[in-house]
Amino acid sequence: MMTVRDATFELFRAHGMTTIFGNPGSTELPMLGPFPEDFRYVLGLQEAVAVGMADGFAQASGSVTHVNLHTAPGVGNAVGAILNARANKAPLLVTAGQQVRSLITMQALLTNRDAVEVPKPYVKWSFEPPRAEDVPFALAQAIHHATLPPAGPAFVSIPMDDWLVPIEAIDFKSQIARAVASRTQPEPAQVSSLAERLRSARRPALVAGPEVDASGAWGAAVELAESQRMAVWASPLAGGGRIGFPEDHAAFQGMLPPAVGPLSQALAGHDLVLVAGSSVFPYYPNIPGEFLPAGAELVAITSDPDEAARAPMGDAIVADVALTLRALLAELGEPSGREPPPPRAALEPPPPGGQLSGGEVHERLAEVFPKHGIVVLESPSSTAALRNRLRLSQPGSYYFSASGGLGFGLAAAIGVQLAQPQRQVVCVLGEGSAQYAITAFWTAAAYSVPVKFLVLRNREYSILKWFAALEGVSDAPALELPDLDVAATAQSYGVPSCTVGGGEELRGSLLDAFAQQGPRLVQVDVEPGMALA
Repeated sequence: MMTVRDATFELFRAHGMTTIFGNPGSTELPMLGPFPEDFRYVLGLQEAVAVGMADGFAQASGSVTHVNLHTAPGVGNAVGAILNARANKAPLLVTAGQQVRSLITMQALLTNRDAVEVPKPYVKWSFEPPRAEDVPFALAQAIHHATLPPAGPAFVSIPMDDWLVPIEAIDFKSQIARAVASRTQPEPAQVSSLAERLRSARRPALVAGPEVDASGAWGAAVELAESQRMAVWASPLAGGGRIGFPEDHAAFQGMLPPAVGPLSQALAGHDLVLVAGSSVFPYYPNIPGEFLPAGAELVAITSDPDEAARAPMGDAIVADVALTLRALLAELGEPSGREPPPPRAALEPPPPGGQLSGGEVHERLAEVFPKHGIVVLESPSSTAALRNRLRLSQPGSYYFSASGGLGFGLAAAIGVQLAQPQRQVVCVLGEGSAQYAITAFWTAAAYSVPVKFLVLRNREYSILKWFAALEGVSDAPALELPDLDVAATAQSYGVPSCTVGGGEELRGSLLDAFAQQGPRLVQVDVEPGMALA
C-alpha cells in the first residue's frame, strides 16, 4: 500500500515536475526525506527567492513548477513573489507545510492559522485538504488550476503528519492520474468577423503582448503582420513581461507608452488596433486622455476572461492566442495589397560622456550579446534603453515582472537558466533592485548556474525621482542609495564579480564573463537619471 507521500511523488512524475524549488522548514521535512534520486531540489535562502526562481523556471519551461514553502512565516515572506507570478501568468504549484492536525486547533507553534486566506488574493485556488487521504487529489486539482488559462499559481497547505498516511493505490489512479485540456479555439464566426474588419482597415496595427510568446504564437504574429502589412507595437513596459514580436523586424514600431493619453497619441492614424495577448492596457502613470485616437476601433485576443471584461474599450475574443491567430491567418487567405508601414527611425549612438549612460551600457551589451541569449530584466531606470538597443528577435528571449513589483529579476534569472541550459541568460539589474532577492546569488554559486549578471549602479532610485517629477512631488526622502556594492555582496556569496567604469572596459569584462562556465557578475557605474534610448 502506498502512502500519501508515495502518491504525491508519482503525481509529480506524471506531470514531469521533478524539479522542486523551496526553502524547507520543520513542517516540510516529512515530505522531503528521503528525497527521490530522480528529483532535483533547488534551495533558495528565503522564500521569495524560491518563488521567483520557480516563476522563471515555469515561464521558460512552459510547464507547471512546484515551489515548497515553510508554513505561515514562509508564506508571508513569499507573498510579493506570488503576486508577481500571478501577474506573469506563471503556472506554479505552491505548497506550504502545516502543523500536525492534532495541534492545529490549539494553534501550537508554527500553526498556519487560516492557512488558505493569506495567499488567496494572489493565487487562482487556495486549499487545505480536510483529510490526509485527500492530499494527492488536492495537489492534482492545484496543478490543473495552475495550468488552465489564464495560468497562475495555486496553493495547497499540507499538515506535516499527512505524508505517511496509507492510501489505496486505486484511489490514486482514478482521482489524479488524469489529463486536463487547456487550450480554447475561437468561435469561427468571431474569426470571420475579425478577418473582414482587418480586410477593410486602411492602416491596421498589431499590439503584441506577452501571451503571444507564452502561447507559441510568435511565428503566427510575424506572418500576420507581414501578410496584412501591419505596423507592430509592443505592449507597454509595465505589462510587457515577455516579448511577442521580433524587435529588429521592419514592421516593429517600438513600445507603446504606458499612460492613457500618450498611448492613444502613439496609435494616431491607425483605424484598427488588434491587441494579441495583452491586457488593454497596463496603464501607469495616470496621464489622462482619450483611450483611442479618433476613428480607431480595437479588438483584443486573450485567454484571460478578466482581461477581456475589465478593458475600458474595444471588443474581445477570449480564446488561446496562438490558435486564434492561426485561425485568422487561414480565414484571411491572400495577403493584403495595402502599403507596408514606414520603418522605425534608427537610433543614434548614445553620446559619449564622462560617465556611462544606461544607453551606452546597453549599446555595449548589444555588441557582445550571445546568439540565442535571454534577458531577465529588473533595471527600472534603463528598461527602455535596453529594449531600444538590444532589439531582441527570438521567442523566449525576455522576462520582466508584469506586476510592477521588484524582487523578480535576480531570482527568476536562475530559474530561467535552469529551464534553458542551452541558452545564455543575462540578468540586468539595478543595484537597488538587486537587494530584494540578494540571497539568490548564493543559489547561483552553490548550483553553478551560469547566469551572467550585469548590474547598473547609479546610486539612487532614478525611477522614483522620475515619478516624483511627473507627479509634482518635491523633497521626497530616501531616494538616494550611496555605498551599495552589489559586486562585493555577490562575491561574498561565491559569485566572481568585478566593477567597471568605461565602455571598452565594460565590453571586455562582459566578453570575459560570457567565456566562463559558472555565474559571473559585472557591475558598471552609470550616470544618474532615466535612460530612455
